This record gives sequence, C-alpha cells and structure tokens, in this order.
Amino acid sequence: MENLIVNDILAFSLIALLLVISPGPNGVLILKTASAQGKHASILNIWGLTVATFFHGALSIFGFSALLMQSADLYFIVKILGAGYLFYIGVKAIINSYKTTNNDKETKNITSTERKGLSYFNEGFITQILNPKVSMFYLAAFPQFISPDNFSYLNAFSLVSIHASIIFFWFTGVTFAIDRIKSSAKNSKIGNWVQRLSGSAMIYFSSLILKQK
Repeated sequence: MENLIVNDILAFSLIALLLVISPGPNGVLILKTASAQGKHASILNIWGLTVATFFHGALSIFGFSALLMQSADLYFIVKILGAGYLFYIGVKAIINSYKTTNNDKETKNITSTERKGLSYFNEGFITQILNPKVSMFYLAAFPQFISPDNFSYLNAFSLVSIHASIIFFWFTGVTFAIDRIKSSAKNSKIGNWVQRLSGSAMIYFSSLILKQK
C-alpha cells in the first residue's frame, strides 16, 4: 500500500510538472511581467497563480468543477471571460510596450510595488482561475488520484499543494533566468519587444479558448 501511495504521488507530480512547463497563458504572463516590470512584479504574479491553484483544487474536491462542466451556459460564460481576459492582457501589453520610455521607467519602478502590487497578484490569480488547461486538469486528471473509498481532505489538498509548489518554484526559476538575461542585455528595447510578442501570444491563446468545445 505504501508503494502504491508513493507511486501515485510520483505520477501526479510528473503530470503536474508537465502541465506547468507546457506552453500556456501562465508562462506567457510571467515572461511578459518579468521582462517588462521586473522580478518583484513577476513574483507577485506567481503568488496569484499559486493561490488560484488552491482555489481550483477546492472547487474540484468539493465537486463544483464537475457542476460547472455539466452546465453548458455556465461553461460558456467562463470560457468567454477567460478568452476576454487574456485578450485584454495581450492588448494592454502591446499598448504599454509603445508607451514605455526611458524617462518614465525610473518613476514606474519606484512606485510599482506599492501602487501596483495587488494588481500583479490579481493578474496571476485571474489568469490561473480562467485557465481552461488547469480547469480540465482538475476535472479529469486530479480525481483519478483520489480514492472515493478512502477519501481524505488532507491527502487531496496535499496533492494540490504539490501542484502549487511546482508552479511556484518553476516560475520563480523562470523569473530569475529572465531577470539575469535582461540584466546582461545591452539593448533596452528588448523588453518592449518581449512585451509585444507576449501580448500577441496572449491574444492567440484567447482565440484558442474560444475554439474549445
């Protein structure tokens, strides 16, 4: 029985890792924020992603995810909200990349954490909440690792904690890697181009969400 539990944990961790590192809105969000607003703003994004993961887990554990998927109207609304939010972030990133100048960067950096800290957290939280890839994971894959005969809230939330930890450490590593690359880059316009590419990717992902059935 112990070996089976260990095997389940390892299998879940591997699936969660593959989900986290695969291309998607979360990775694009971190790329955009870390390259344009810096590592501190990106870490706040990551905290938002992490907290939202526990929210997804709770919805699945208490049965709300299945209820959502059974309602075509509710699922359609969530899909529209998700696509619309990603489109909004994408367009905003592209517009901001053209607004950024060397003169106002210093002022933005001084007030960024105080004035926009909550907005960066919210950005990560909402992106994860409306991420259909994560919703499907907690609807289809997650229940396979929970035994209805020997159910435990502690075990269920422990699995969610593993997923959340992978998200936190993976994207923190990505953030510091981007920060190092940005620090060594001589061209200050690189961040603007990364924002434009990230914004375009967000718009692309929003179109993919709309195409999902």
